[in-house]
Amino acid sequence: MKNYGYKPFILAVILLLSAGLLSGCLFEGEQSLEKMDTPEEAVTTTPDPSSDEPQPEGEGENTEGEEGEGTKEESSSATVAREVYLLDANGMVAPQTLELPASEEVATQALEYMVKDGPVTNLLPNGFEAVLPAGTEILGVNAKEDGTLVVDVSEDFKNYAAEDEEKILQAMTYTLTQFENVKRIKLWINGHEQQVMPVDGTPISKGVSRADGINHSVGNNTDIMNSEAVTVYFPAQNGEQVYQVPVTTRVAKESDEYTAMVQALLEGPELGSALMNPFNEGAELVKSKLENGVLTVSFNENILTSVNEQPSLSDAALASLVMSLTDQADIESVEVHVDGTEQVFNEAGEPLAEPVTRQDINGAEAM
Repeated sequence: MKNYGYKPFILAVILLLSAGLLSGCLFEGEQSLEKMDTPEEAVTTTPDPSSDEPQPEGEGENTEGEEGEGTKEESSSATVAREVYLLDANGMVAPQTLELPASEEVATQALEYMVKDGPVTNLLPNGFEAVLPAGTEILGVNAKEDGTLVVDVSEDFKNYAAEDEEKILQAMTYTLTQFENVKRIKLWINGHEQQVMPVDGTPISKGVSRADGINHSVGNNTDIMNSEAVTVYFPAQNGEQVYQVPVTTRVAKESDEYTAMVQALLEGPELGSALMNPFNEGAELVKSKLENGVLTVSFNENILTSVNEQPSLSDAALASLVMSLTDQADIESVEVHVDGTEQVFNEAGEPLAEPVTRQDINGAEAM
């Protein structure tokens, strides 16, 4: 007689083993998903020098003490002062210094903080607005050896009015060319290089640089053949806030560019402009000298203003001089002298004993 009792037993064993193996596979899969969904602990690293992202000077260094250890909380709460170009209440493109989260992707971050309804919203000074269309995504930036920074943005970038086209270009160009080794920008949209801007057709095939100017003004000299374009900063005011606005204007040709720039400042902004002239009538440049990155400018006594019965250089005039002149690549700081005066003071009564840098004026991180 044949015994068939072992067959159910064998089948039961096989089923149990199969269930165990299947269960093991399922648990392993859940554990893998759990590991993938759990973010790794943040690690502070030195930026890769081969990265295409422009790096501001001084970043990537260990600033957390001798042991180089910092907490995640400290890392996430760290901020850096950055200069971002926005639109003011008069529709002019102007730099504002904002406290942004510390980031290695400085160019991408700067652009992200120029997008309307983006992360800049709660940081906007009164009267200012972001310039890039809402919804614009920064798909990538790529730095070339010739100083060109290729910027790739999403299709939402196209959603702007024609009259804002040049302002958008100017704001992007001036914000990004503050970074080391960036001389010009080129625009791509969704992976495609652009030969002209998408709305009003501004040519951009060769890239855009600071040489193309910003907030263009005819100026007091309309003789195109015997004049040259210079970009200088004039003060504007919104409530109690006084800030500097860059303007590209034309002035009579001078023997050197620095003299032309100072002369443009002394002549003041175009009549009817919302900008202010911070210089007294009769103020004249006596001489200038550039040495080791320091431009020394000497004026006659008319440049001084009496504050608390002490002849002083107004803060607005000093800011205009420093912001304008340090825009030049070979000028790091400005030293002001006045003929017949042993020491020049600012409005607070402090001596201007040392050359003044751009960072001294607006507090932005050096790039």
